[in-house]
Amino acid sequence: MAPIRLEDTKESAGCLSSIFSSCSRPQQTQEFNEKFMYSAIEPMEQLPAYQDITKGMKKLDLKVDNEIEHVIDNAINQISAELRTISVDLHENMETGMKEVHAHAVLTDFLEKNGFKVTRHAYGMKTAFTAEYSRGHGRRVGVCAEYDGLPGLGQGCGHNLIAISGLATAMGIKAALESGKASGKVVLFGTPAEELSIGKIVLVEKRAFQDNVDVCLMLHPAAYDHQYAALIAINDVHVEFFGKPSHASAAPWEGVNALDALVQVWNGISMMRQQLLPTDRVHGIVTDGGQAPNIIPAHTSAFFFIRTTKANQAGRLQKKLEACFEAAALATGCEVKYTWREIGITKDVVQNQVMADTYAAHMEKYGISFPPEDVQMRAGGGSTDMGNVSYEMPCIHPMYGIHTTASNHTIEFTAAAKTMPAHKDTIQASKCLAATGVEVLLNEAYYNSVQKNFKDNLVAADV
Repeated sequence: MAPIRLEDTKESAGCLSSIFSSCSRPQQTQEFNEKFMYSAIEPMEQLPAYQDITKGMKKLDLKVDNEIEHVIDNAINQISAELRTISVDLHENMETGMKEVHAHAVLTDFLEKNGFKVTRHAYGMKTAFTAEYSRGHGRRVGVCAEYDGLPGLGQGCGHNLIAISGLATAMGIKAALESGKASGKVVLFGTPAEELSIGKIVLVEKRAFQDNVDVCLMLHPAAYDHQYAALIAINDVHVEFFGKPSHASAAPWEGVNALDALVQVWNGISMMRQQLLPTDRVHGIVTDGGQAPNIIPAHTSAFFFIRTTKANQAGRLQKKLEACFEAAALATGCEVKYTWREIGITKDVVQNQVMADTYAAHMEKYGISFPPEDVQMRAGGGSTDMGNVSYEMPCIHPMYGIHTTASNHTIEFTAAAKTMPAHKDTIQASKCLAATGVEVLLNEAYYNSVQKNFKDNLVAADV
């Protein structure tokens, strides 16, 4: 992965919380001062030169022609007004992860009405679903939809738009199948609780993707257009310290201060950062700092995130953090308990270059331009459970601009996600994603190239 630009980095919880407003469309051609670039690995480790990709795509002999594009576009145009209604509904009636009961009903009703075979409450999750349509034999294309929001912020990551992009993309691929120009299957996965990094990880564990589709696609709104979204690995840990209470003034020597241990952890992590890779991230909050200032705290707790560019690097950072916990307990005489995320690590997204550039080529027909690969990779910092899917099969997770300069997970982005320009941007990007999915159905040589790139990426990631 390429270098990151340290002065723009922002830390906060959530799926894509470190996406920078500096990457908005008006600033795509911004030049970066190499004096402030740092990298733990070679900048172009994964991505070949753009010219090489372009030459490779010409050799693929793409099969999605103007006639098929018209079929896709027409099908999505016909439902655009209804999708707008759904989007506004999900925006105004936001639900948090695993509580998306209304969204589940609205989305599955739409899909069932439009001829999909729908499975509600799929794979043991109340608000998950699948919807499939097939014609004949052939390859199987998966599409992901997300629809949860953020407490206190609403649809600050635009999941109302991701929901309708999933519907639109699936409907576009379905139209190509119905036209007789393609054969195979499209499966839309309704994936709850992305902000908690739960839905897709559970689906991966239950082989929902692996047993049912050959590739998987999804879109995400942002302040910019990137076909290579740099989305990194994340894990989290809860830590608790147990001491002994005492009167903080009359007999402090009789207490064992659990808050001292937490302060030691904070200082240890701050000093540890000097020895971390520039691409590593550790950030957290205090969840219990004691009950009263005149009582030696007997219990304290904190919640930390760690992030690394690749999932296989997380173990190194976990050990360092655990050492900080153990050292603080030893130094203060407290007992310590720490628990890493039960569901496991949220992996980085391995973008499939062949499909990503196919999507970009379709978007360029609408006048959308994309920055060079290394510039895109410098803008990374967010995380998503789509990464776990991308380690199992070829995936893409492009970012598309919605006419805002606001970062994801802000009040301003929440407002932008409800606008008509954002809706039009979503419809446009969905047409391009659907065309990319249809290419997989139509073109065996193309699919073989997709699979080769997937395998090469896993080798590079040492999986």
